[in-house]
Amino acid sequence: MFDPVAIVPHNVRVSDSGPSVALNGVTKSYPGGTVAVDGVTVEVAGGTFVALVGSSGSGKSTLLKTINRLIEPSAGSIAIDGQAIDAEDRFRLRRRIGYVFQNIGLFPHLTVAENVAIGLRLEGEKNPRARVAELLGLVDLPADFATRMPDALSGGQRQRVGVARALATEPRLLLMDEPFGALDPVTRDQLGGAIRALHDRLGLTTIMVTHDMAEALLLADRVLVMDKGRIVADAVPRALLTGEGGAAAQALVAVPREQMKRLGALEAGA
Repeated sequence: MFDPVAIVPHNVRVSDSGPSVALNGVTKSYPGGTVAVDGVTVEVAGGTFVALVGSSGSGKSTLLKTINRLIEPSAGSIAIDGQAIDAEDRFRLRRRIGYVFQNIGLFPHLTVAENVAIGLRLEGEKNPRARVAELLGLVDLPADFATRMPDALSGGQRQRVGVARALATEPRLLLMDEPFGALDPVTRDQLGGAIRALHDRLGLTTIMVTHDMAEALLLADRVLVMDKGRIVADAVPRALLTGEGGAAAQALVAVPREQMKRLGALEAGA
């Protein structure tokens, strides 16, 4: 089983905390009048695990992608540890931010090792073999997986490779866009726990987009609920479970709560 304490990436001090992320009036609009993100102002403290939750079309993925400049906002500003993200080249910015997304995005013609080492190669590392082995161990994959092709792996294994690639250049900020959405429930639960353990062990700042409120409540320190491009609730999981956060948040909380009731009724033979 995965042991987050056993392996720590080189040059990372576990006492370090990830950076803060501050968004101020961030808006993203498109021609035709569609507003995907509408004046979002929020600060994520360094070292926290934040879930960004909402129904499809609420703007959560768009907002996440403004942080690493995959999407440029129409208005507003974003800073990481007080430094504006547009103060440097966007490609250099992205090398300091780990990014994991739902469709994994491994290059099918490259081996696992070559996929993991892409960022390292861009940083000029000539022989990343030892680092790749270290990263595979970090996500609980055997070292001999390095020579395999992506199509020889299960969905969960491919996503672990995606996480290893995201952590290769030792980012302190990890962005995840529906990272478990394509996985079966058992693998999804296991990988979610592994990611949370990595976050704690490495002292990352993690922002995860999900439409699954149960997942957000179980993994995150803080939950931001989006609706129609705006953050309509900002609370710790326990507060949301006790009824805080407003109608949009409670509609999302109601789904796993109702499922639990129905399962309980089934178990009781009702």
